[in-house]
Amino acid sequence: MSNVKNLQDLLKTKPIVKVGGAFDAMSAKLVEINEFDAIWAGSFAISATHALPDASIMTMTEFLAVANNMTESCKIPVIADCDTGFGGPSNVSYMVKKYESIGVAAISIEDKTFPKQNSLLKGGKQELISQKEFVAKIIAAREAKQNQDFMIIARTEALIAEMGVDEALKRAHAYEDAGANAILIHSKKNNPDEVFEFSDKWDGKVPLIVVPTSYPSVGLDELIEHKIKMVIYANQSLRVAYTAMSRVLKEINHVNRLTEVKEEMTSMEKIFDLQEMYNIKKEEKDIETELKKLGYIK
Repeated sequence: MSNVKNLQDLLKTKPIVKVGGAFDAMSAKLVEINEFDAIWAGSFAISATHALPDASIMTMTEFLAVANNMTESCKIPVIADCDTGFGGPSNVSYMVKKYESIGVAAISIEDKTFPKQNSLLKGGKQELISQKEFVAKIIAAREAKQNQDFMIIARTEALIAEMGVDEALKRAHAYEDAGANAILIHSKKNNPDEVFEFSDKWDGKVPLIVVPTSYPSVGLDELIEHKIKMVIYANQSLRVAYTAMSRVLKEINHVNRLTEVKEEMTSMEKIFDLQEMYNIKKEEKDIETELKKLGYIK
């Protein structure tokens, strides 16, 4: 089964689909190893690993290369965070073709102006394009995809821009009508109240997705109760990686020998397993066996 179809089936059969955030192939592989349903190739996390602001600075080609590494390394679906779609409808059309061609299962685009700023940035500029302009992008994405199971996730930032639940609902319905396969409703409040108000009023047919970064105390049972079908843990892996690496590097720089480091580090063997290093030895032995059969090795 393709990952495109797999993601659609997960949404139909599971009470809620759990998606882990990743920023490179290794973090994506760890999401898979730890049994998440899918991987979120987040633009914030990927920008951070390039030491760049999450402000539409990196190009589509750069983001695409990271997503490609993930799809080549992992067997579970990858959902690509594509910000505002890298331009107008023509750019979105091209983007969908490129992402679909590398095996990504879904793309997410948001209705902000370009260049965007991270939704949770204190004092950030959070402005939306018109509903008409974003509907045009959704139509372009819908027309560009080759596989009808490929998902177009429309992310409305109406709550982030403090435009209210009614505006968010109006936009979400328009995006569904234009061909969006899911709606991502985002909020920067420290509780899920406005998200739940939105979901309780939602009468559309496509599933709802949330990213509870700003309201981490919300329970999975609550999300399910309020008709949320997918939860994305977008940046926790990045943040813990930053903390752990900073801590161990600080320790190493202040000790005489590595045995004095208190920070827990994984073994080399676990990294070898992730890299599938021992598979290389097996493949070499298999090739050697074949060469012997063919008479090249006596």
